[in-house]
Amino acid sequence: MGLFGRKKVNARKTGYERKSKETEIKISMLNIDGTGKSEISTSIGFLDHMLTLFAYHGFFDLKLKAVGDTEVDNHHLNEDIGIALGEAFKKVLGDCRGITRTASAEVPMDMASARVAVDLSNRAAFNFDDKELMDLDAIEDNEGYSIHLAKDFFESFAKKLCMNLHIEIEGKGDMHHYLEAVFKALGIALDKATRIDPRRAGEVPSSKGIL
Repeated sequence: MGLFGRKKVNARKTGYERKSKETEIKISMLNIDGTGKSEISTSIGFLDHMLTLFAYHGFFDLKLKAVGDTEVDNHHLNEDIGIALGEAFKKVLGDCRGITRTASAEVPMDMASARVAVDLSNRAAFNFDDKELMDLDAIEDNEGYSIHLAKDFFESFAKKLCMNLHIEIEGKGDMHHYLEAVFKALGIALDKATRIDPRRAGEVPSSKGIL
């Protein structure tokens, strides 16, 4: 048993590629039992920063490169990166034997905070509670990114990973602080949910025996 209850296992690694007429995404490595090292180039600077935080706080080793029709806007590439990352996580987790499955995390970022809850249930559901964002300044674009693009990313990620993903944000902050808290919390929650629980003895984490 490692630090903080992290069970030592053979590293769970995979790669994934997705190519369309609009985007090309290559995840050359995803290791969910890693140390948080990442090499990320999405052509969207703000998303690079957020995914770096996600990988670092989730202890995921991630090498991802993506290009697309950003001369139009960032929508297609942003959404397809969420799809590809979800597919990669689903691929590496397989039938989810032995994992903890459900987890949550709450992270403050100055005056903003975010709470993220996940269930790797093989059922896709997504909810983003942003009722606190009544100030228009908080949802304006920042470096070509926005809360609306983040929602598209998280929804695509959740659907392809087939997980329940619930996000709540509150406090007084700007878009950068809100999303930084969310991406950090998502990394932490997914790290907890994907950990091997020795009490499961390799079983699928469901009373039905199947997810």
